[in-house]
Amino acid sequence: MGKITILLVDDHKLIRDSWSFILNSDSRFQVIGETSNADEAVEIARTKKPDIVLMDINMTPVNGFEATKLVRKFSPGSKIIGISMHSMPAYARRMLQIGAMGYVTKNSSKDELINSIVEVYGGKKYICEEVKNILAQQELEDEGGTPDMNVLSRRELDIVELIKEGLSSKEIAIRLDISLKTVEVHRYNILKKLSLKNTAALVNFINVHGL
Repeated sequence: MGKITILLVDDHKLIRDSWSFILNSDSRFQVIGETSNADEAVEIARTKKPDIVLMDINMTPVNGFEATKLVRKFSPGSKIIGISMHSMPAYARRMLQIGAMGYVTKNSSKDELINSIVEVYGGKKYICEEVKNILAQQELEDEGGTPDMNVLSRRELDIVELIKEGLSSKEIAIRLDISLKTVEVHRYNILKKLSLKNTAALVNFINVHGL
């Protein structure tokens, strides 16, 4: 059997270099390309048809969700594993919904990353232990009526992440290039969907659930 060919997509060179070193040190794998942006990722996938694409979902200006859709279009045989600093199940669920086969976080171990590649290459879907544990905990909490982050839209999740970083509504508006009024509407909807009274309750909810 030939080596499993891999494309690395992440906007941090140190991370790409680390992944490349780890994977090329394993006789089963061959890194055939790496890039820091979605446009190049799509072009490399289209021309080299890698078996596996490790896709960071937090790139700018085009994020990994949109890049995944394009790679799926131009290289449908490539299997995509989303990689993110975020352990929110909603992110993993969205990646799988748009065609990815796996999801691991940057807290995952080297062995788990390698295992995800082997499993996905073999046609199985893979979710890392960190996210699976959160999902299991959410299922237990849901039995008691605890709000579920998965009811939020992707834009609302983006805003939750920025709230977690401590940004004000004005700062969030600038970061996402949307109006202040739009941010306030999203914040209202987030609280309503999660049955929370105010931003302080939201921040506490985020901290308690390790989001």
